[in-house]
Amino acid sequence: MKNRTLFRSTKQLIILSILALGLASCKKDNGPGKGTSTAIVDYHQTAPTKFIDVAGNSYAYRILGDKDGIPLVMLSALGGSMDDWDPAITNGLAQKYKVIIFDNQGVGSSKGTTPDNITAMASDAANFIKALGYTKVNIMGFSMGSFISQQLVLTHPELVNKIILTGTGPKGSEGLSNLPNLLAAAAGLTPEESLLRFAFTSSEKSIAAGKESYARTQKRTTDRDLPVNEQSGGTQLTAVLGWAQPYPNAFNELKTIKQPVLIAQGQQDIPVPVINAVNLYKNIPNADLITYPDAGHAAVFQYHDEFVQEAINFLAK
Repeated sequence: MKNRTLFRSTKQLIILSILALGLASCKKDNGPGKGTSTAIVDYHQTAPTKFIDVAGNSYAYRILGDKDGIPLVMLSALGGSMDDWDPAITNGLAQKYKVIIFDNQGVGSSKGTTPDNITAMASDAANFIKALGYTKVNIMGFSMGSFISQQLVLTHPELVNKIILTGTGPKGSEGLSNLPNLLAAAAGLTPEESLLRFAFTSSEKSIAAGKESYARTQKRTTDRDLPVNEQSGGTQLTAVLGWAQPYPNAFNELKTIKQPVLIAQGQQDIPVPVINAVNLYKNIPNADLITYPDAGHAAVFQYHDEFVQEAINFLAK
């Protein structure tokens, strides 16, 4: 394990906070520390949106980069669509790998109805991957996307080569059931304020990094993805809270994962406390864990340069 020191009604308010958080999300800027952004090709801002039929529904997606080999498919967070990914991450990874970002069923610009459970979301993601013609992919998930990633490798192991999990935890994650209270506390905040409160710490350094991340996600102005709608936001929340329910067999399931897994987590992650990443690390046989200091839920956005290099190294092994 590497330790880096370096949400009308209450329900409606919660959903509105989810949507505001998603809006917090294209040329890479320097982070609060080091960076070599001028050399990064800006695929995120220019990649065209494409559509593909998946089980009768049109799914929106973009391909970043043109590299050969096994592509990296990225699965989005609660309330997030394609333009909520920090371009510092997507562009950085696309320098070495073909990166595919997409909207799962009913999310953003994709059609259909968003499921209310992680298992169905994983099945939709698998259908999307197969519709593109891939028989093997690397996958990376952030937050809810990491829950979907775990379920995807459990139910469709033949599709998955390697897995990157960020802002993550297993089924029954400690503290995750408190998510509605965290989202309700963010009601009335601007999208940027919601992002800073939910995903970064209160330190000057982390807030600065959060503001820079938010600014990067706003730079794509042409062909931007649609925001997540209220129906989708609500069912996504239901799915995440379902994942948060106690599940006695969670660790035993993790032990069946044979693929290499990289886990990255902020030491001050509030929605999904870092103990959950540690539990993943302890129970997945072939896992590595990085924790980032003075970093919250969006630790990999804050430490984008360091994380991208770690992810590239991991995928290259």
